[in-house]
Amino acid sequence: MGNIHTVGPNEALIVSGSCFGSTQKRTIVGGYAWAWWLVTDVQRISLEVMTLNPMCEYVETAQGVPLTVTGVAQCKIMNEDELLTTACEQFLGKTVKEIKMTVLHTLEGHLRAILGTLTVEEVYRDRDQFAGLVREVAAPDVGRMGIEILSFTIKDVYDDVQYLASLGKAQTAVVKRDANIGVAQANRDAGIREAECEKSAMDVKYATDTKIEDNNRMFKLQKAQFDQEINTAKAESALAYELQAAKIKQKIRNEEIQIEVVERRKQIEVEQQEILRREEELVSTVRLPAEAEAYRLQAIAEGKRTQTVEAAKADAERIKVLGLAEATAIGDVGKADAERMLAKAKVYKQYGDAAIMALVLEALPKIAAEVSAPLAKTDEIVLVGDSGATGEVARLAGGIPPALKTLTGLDISQVLKRLHPNASPDENLLASASKKKEVVAC
Repeated sequence: MGNIHTVGPNEALIVSGSCFGSTQKRTIVGGYAWAWWLVTDVQRISLEVMTLNPMCEYVETAQGVPLTVTGVAQCKIMNEDELLTTACEQFLGKTVKEIKMTVLHTLEGHLRAILGTLTVEEVYRDRDQFAGLVREVAAPDVGRMGIEILSFTIKDVYDDVQYLASLGKAQTAVVKRDANIGVAQANRDAGIREAECEKSAMDVKYATDTKIEDNNRMFKLQKAQFDQEINTAKAESALAYELQAAKIKQKIRNEEIQIEVVERRKQIEVEQQEILRREEELVSTVRLPAEAEAYRLQAIAEGKRTQTVEAAKADAERIKVLGLAEATAIGDVGKADAERMLAKAKVYKQYGDAAIMALVLEALPKIAAEVSAPLAKTDEIVLVGDSGATGEVARLAGGIPPALKTLTGLDISQVLKRLHPNASPDENLLASASKKKEVVAC
């Protein structure tokens, strides 16, 4: 029969002995082990930290001054296999108090030995060095027992001969002196430092004020930009709202127009149906009677047209007969005019320029009448110049021959020159007639 033993990480389990007579020991930390009844021995040893308070009373230093020193040490059994085996060989079966006493006596012995080699000043002023020295000297001896010194510090140092108090008084006087000097220097440095700090504070204040003003300016600029952006956004929003409202109104209006278009289409369809109905009504009430009346009138018109055509044919025959008679009469008159003109041509040819002159003289009164026709519409004529009315009349009369030459190509002056007094009676007659015509023309 056997039993199971468990152990935590703060203890070590030492199992020795077995059914096979083996002398090998096993150490288990934070685990379990199987043990046989009456054959296997199971023991425990603590691995927890042990606090020791070593104390050495009236130990003479290198100067012969008796001192009393107290310290605090933290120790524990090491859990490495070899060191744990060593600790088990030395402390297995002992209580924790017994283990503490063993380590404590060792530490106190080393503490006494080291105190004998140091002066009071070395012990008092540099306790850390003293404690480190004790730990360094005692660690090998304690380590051979499987014990590790985790820490060692000097708790207190005092004496009964007022040696430390005297050192304290001297040190106090030195400290006071140094303190007074330090106070004076500190006051001086404080004044200098205060002035420097005040200057720095003013510089900082001015710099801070400058930064504040710059920040205020930047804030105002940023605020103005933000206000501008906000106003722009508001304006855009308002415009967008109005635009959206306009679009919605436009859509509504488009829908209304579509509705109106549909209504108009329906109305058109209704009107178209009404038109068709009215057309049918007109066809039945107007068109058919009108067609009957038109057919009756057409028949009457056909009869009247036939009557008119026959009457027109009769009138045409009558007009034709009358036209033939008139044509015969006109032909006879034309022949007579032609014969008269032929006779005139023969006479003009016989008389030559005199005959042409006679024709011109016959036309002069008409030409003079046409020329003077605009003057007949004039109420008053004012003649400016020394020659007066006689000169103007003479000038007008003198312009007639060139005008006649331009119109007819006949030079009246040359014709009149040829009309000399020794001419024949007919030529004198023409000359007198020419003079008479000129007077009348003027």
